[in-house]
Amino acid sequence: MTTNDLPILVEVTRGAIVESRHRGAIVVADSNGNLLKSLGDDALITSTRSTIKPIQAIPFLTSGAADHFNIDERELAVVCASHEGEPIHTETVAGMLERAGLDESALRCGAQTPFDAETAKELEAAGKPCTQLHNNCSGKHTGMLMTAAFRGLDLDDYVSSEHPVQREIITTFAQMSDLDEGIPAAIDGCSAPTFAVPLRSLALAFARLVNPPAEDPRLVQTTRRIVAAMINHPEMVGGTRRRFDTELLRAGHGKVVCKIGAEAVYCVGVLPSEQFPQGAGIAIKIEDGANRGLGPVVIETLRQLGVLDEAEVAQLNSFHSPVIENRRGVKVGDVHARFGLE
Repeated sequence: MTTNDLPILVEVTRGAIVESRHRGAIVVADSNGNLLKSLGDDALITSTRSTIKPIQAIPFLTSGAADHFNIDERELAVVCASHEGEPIHTETVAGMLERAGLDESALRCGAQTPFDAETAKELEAAGKPCTQLHNNCSGKHTGMLMTAAFRGLDLDDYVSSEHPVQREIITTFAQMSDLDEGIPAAIDGCSAPTFAVPLRSLALAFARLVNPPAEDPRLVQTTRRIVAAMINHPEMVGGTRRRFDTELLRAGHGKVVCKIGAEAVYCVGVLPSEQFPQGAGIAIKIEDGANRGLGPVVIETLRQLGVLDEAEVAQLNSFHSPVIENRRGVKVGDVHARFGLE
């Protein structure tokens, strides 16, 4: 399927003028790999980017490292996060590193200006540099480092795809997504591996995140801890000031876990319910990488599936139907979903 064959998911309008359109694909699957809904190409290859952080966190728990270092639920949430770099995030990550006898210099994610504009301004005003703690992936990297430290492994190259920590992550992700371990890989923005996978495989992985195979009790216990951490501490997964992941976790009232990835890829796990007894995984890709299309598509998908009710959708209206304003603050347009799931 070529780009032009993918369906239009989002339109951007200015008055009566359609200025832009964003195409993409949506896949909904259960934990057995059955496609429940699909729009566009379910085999569309996308990079996983940060969507799989909750799955990358699994070996942190199964290795025993998390319990060895007495990681609490709030800290586990930041391991799964693409955080804003606010003090609640940087202080939590720094405390975790200290517990393992490490500091910020051990990280290999690179320094980053905080996503949170207010925090960035405060740093600039104080003449303080941005550090690796401010990197939105510092929690994930800390989990990887602590796993390596607990296992007595090399700490300098823990992001290498050949490092035992990364090999265990690859094995885990392959099992969760029904892929072999020879998954094509590249280097993410934070220097850890990212993977090229069909969209349906991402959906399957998130379906199993919320409903893992019962015959694997260790995985069941581990994923329950990860899901609970994200639901109970949404501010650690995103931030305190209007981050989409955070607000969707809050509005979902324990019904969903969700994770954004760069270049407009997004995954949702719908916990088992009357409507979805086996739970469901949702994977969405906006083909041109435009993040402005994600909110409308994700929320509209959840609305059409009946996962979010009208009150919950209304709570997320600024993400569902973002308003375009001109420089005088006048509303001049909208970004809105334009699709129907069969």
